[in-house]
Amino acid sequence: MTFENLLVAHENGVATITINRTAKLNALNRNTINELHQAFSDLKSDNSIRVIILTGSGEKAFVAGADIAEFADFSVEEGAQLAARGQEQLFDYIENFPKPVIAAINGFALGGGLELAMSCHFRIASENAKMGLPEVSLGVIPGYGGTQRLPQLVGKGKAMEMIMTAGMIGAAEARSFGLVNNVVTQVELLDHCRQIAEKIIKNSPVAIAYAIQAVNDGFKAGVDGYKSEIKAFGQCFGTADFKEGTTAFLEKRKAEFKG
Repeated sequence: MTFENLLVAHENGVATITINRTAKLNALNRNTINELHQAFSDLKSDNSIRVIILTGSGEKAFVAGADIAEFADFSVEEGAQLAARGQEQLFDYIENFPKPVIAAINGFALGGGLELAMSCHFRIASENAKMGLPEVSLGVIPGYGGTQRLPQLVGKGKAMEMIMTAGMIGAAEARSFGLVNNVVTQVELLDHCRQIAEKIIKNSPVAIAYAIQAVNDGFKAGVDGYKSEIKAFGQCFGTADFKEGTTAFLEKRKAEFKG
């Protein structure tokens, strides 16, 4: 499928989605959010794809924020609908995606851009990356999950500071607070993400999907993550991947998972 604002490439079980609005620093507008949902939906049903890398085009920005011109005149109801629709359609969708999603942060990740990166399962940043949630400087707050996911990743105090000051932090500081897993040069960024993807692909895709679900459940209000883990652990025993993995271990060979 051809997209207006995205580039999607497939190679050796890894799909790379590149947000391609360089002139707008890859800012998120409604069409881009719709296209991202469609791209992820297509990849969800593609059994040849095991890992997704999400990045931005150019050397300046991952996603520099939302396209403010689209909602500057919204009413209270329209604003609430914007946040609800975006969270359901894209940000929550990625967080609960059954295949690993790696954010390759290649520059500015601000506002909705940082929220998009935080919805991915983990993040790798280039040395030039800058991250922040500047929404309060516009008289609004993060609406795509930023007030929830940032404290989960960096702690309540640092999240409060970042949100209230509307400031940016660099890649090294982001790593020190656990916002990103690693920092590499921009030249190395995608290759580094692919190397991680290659390690992931060696493992059971069914087990990984259960692991994503169990970890996420531990952060959901009213959900007992330990019970989710027990249930998912048991369900693994009924899969072909479990049979292949344990058989390969006992036969002292590498497992060949089909998912």
